[in-house]
Amino acid sequence: MTDRQPPVARREAAADPYAWLQQRDSAEVLDYLKAENAYLETELAGQAELREELFQEIKGRIRETDLSLPSPWGPWLYYQRTTAGDEYPRHYRCPRPADDSLSVDESAEQLLLDPNELAAGGFLSLGAFSISPDHSRLAYSLDTSGDEIYRLYVKDLASGAVEELPFDDCDGSMTWANDSRTLFFGELDDTHRPHKLYRHTLGEPGAEQVFEERDGRFFLHCYRASSERQLVLLLGSKTTSEAWVLDAEQPRGEFRCIAPRQEEHEYHVDHGLLDGEWTWFIRSNQSGINFALYSASEAAPGREHWRELIAHRDSVMLEDLTLNQDAFTLSLREGGLPIVEVHAAGQAPRRVELPDAAYNLYVQDSLEFHSPVIRLRYEALNRPAQIRQLGLLNGAQQVLKETPVEGPFDADAYESRRLWASSVDGVQVPISLVARREVLQGIAAGRPAPLYLYGYGAYGASLDPWFSHARLSLLERGFVFAIAHVRGGGELGEAWYRAGKLANKQNSFSDFIACAEHLCAEGYSTPKQTVISGGSAGGLLMGAVLNQRPQQFAACIAEVPFVDVLNTMLDPDLPLTVTEYDEWGNPQEHEVYERIRAYAPYENVCAQDYPALLVVAGYNDSRVQYWEAAKWVAKLRASKTDDNPLLLKTDLGAGHGGMSGRYQGLKDVALEYAFVLKVLGLLEPA
Repeated sequence: MTDRQPPVARREAAADPYAWLQQRDSAEVLDYLKAENAYLETELAGQAELREELFQEIKGRIRETDLSLPSPWGPWLYYQRTTAGDEYPRHYRCPRPADDSLSVDESAEQLLLDPNELAAGGFLSLGAFSISPDHSRLAYSLDTSGDEIYRLYVKDLASGAVEELPFDDCDGSMTWANDSRTLFFGELDDTHRPHKLYRHTLGEPGAEQVFEERDGRFFLHCYRASSERQLVLLLGSKTTSEAWVLDAEQPRGEFRCIAPRQEEHEYHVDHGLLDGEWTWFIRSNQSGINFALYSASEAAPGREHWRELIAHRDSVMLEDLTLNQDAFTLSLREGGLPIVEVHAAGQAPRRVELPDAAYNLYVQDSLEFHSPVIRLRYEALNRPAQIRQLGLLNGAQQVLKETPVEGPFDADAYESRRLWASSVDGVQVPISLVARREVLQGIAAGRPAPLYLYGYGAYGASLDPWFSHARLSLLERGFVFAIAHVRGGGELGEAWYRAGKLANKQNSFSDFIACAEHLCAEGYSTPKQTVISGGSAGGLLMGAVLNQRPQQFAACIAEVPFVDVLNTMLDPDLPLTVTEYDEWGNPQEHEVYERIRAYAPYENVCAQDYPALLVVAGYNDSRVQYWEAAKWVAKLRASKTDDNPLLLKTDLGAGHGGMSGRYQGLKDVALEYAFVLKVLGLLEPA
């Protein structure tokens, strides 16, 4: 690192001395953020060669020119193709072969969309990509700044003509009715919440408002049911939901409510066949927090007519439902692992059998409603993602495609494990980890390894083990990579989520610290070799554990970190704040204020030594505002008592997900890994 002095943010004599950083687009704020970026580049200048080495290394494992697995729909196969040098995949279709194979006829293929051309070197996020039911048009939406506000477009696939729809503040959703002329789309309010649904008929001016959700806690979302016969408008808060439905053949009709909202009642509906009759399927928590499955006739879907199909189970979470003509498929969670269970007509339920002890599994594509097969995505920490075809009636599995790893790679050279750490209250917290076998052998012989520990722990999201081409660069340098499945996530069901939210939020932080301590106590690593990482709500996790146990970690990477939680939750005018009350609480209430203040990362920065820290923010981020990271770094600079690196990188042209192109994303990972290797003094491959 250099001797250059870091930027020092002006400190005001106010309750929040760095609140001035919230003045978006002011010259002083932009100058400060640019100064921080310049300081980071100066500090990391000596790592330019290492960053380029890592970038080329990671890129070299990825097949740059590849074809996605085609999906059959109607008379076409739809697919994507990536090409070396391009940031984004192109979207294509070709006629469906008569033998129903997945063979692509390049001579007859049609280019549907080229995001590389649309991006023109800048930021681009593709929202909707929706083919009309008659396959004549493509509806798509684009975000060109990262603020998650989209422009809407419709392309005539015969002529190639593109029409931009004249609507503003769109959430990016576009849902077709069965006439292939009527589109439904959502509008964002001032807090970035999808609150209105509109109906637009192609060729006609304007759009008609169909629905307005006035409760600031609720988002609206419109989608096509599995049967393709119904449209569903789902209104949902963090704890309550309500569904309205409309015959997709009658797009000018009125949506009707399935069951009026009731606080704490969450339900989700889909439409399909049961015993040969058109039926509503309802996944509901009315009989227990882990959800049960109900059915109701198409004509009488009201709650009083629901019939139980799958009862609530205390140890099994019913996470999702997939419908096909001859079977329904349940996505379950039991013992911290995802399970797929098929219920075919006239057969006993069948669970999908898999080769690994810890893995990630979900239904990727139910294909057409009448399809006798569905597609599963399966991966593990040491196994690249596979797309598996599953026969709904016979249970047969076939690996259709495995994500390639270019160059030398042997999955058996790595071992994945599932461990359990005891938290402060005695609760057992699962840990998933992976390392090269010889690294684990060295650990068994008393040689601890560098550790990269990742966490999230919010919104009931499950961090199931996933494979990463980039991560191999750490594993090949002797790292152990681990995931702490802390409370607040959904890995062990709804109760696990509730045990890490609201008044129980401290459990998330205690669990993460316990996982780090356990891995060190078991000889996997030492505090001086431990790097931690998390983003968004996982960034809040990072900020809290750094305040509470800084000596446990050598370095931290915080991506778009939600660290100014108290001030953000006190401002109902900010995007998403009101909808977040069900997750964090409303600090307008004194008891909640004190509870959040006790753990909020920004408020609890103090005069102590902190680990080396790399913080990444997106200037156009509408979910976690850029100033959360900027204020946090400014306060850390003024308070901390160590000389460890503290770096802030603000992507001035990006949002919550960082830079949009695949190569730019790899460069960001290379920067982070180089930072980690430099801090830990590990510059050569093991």
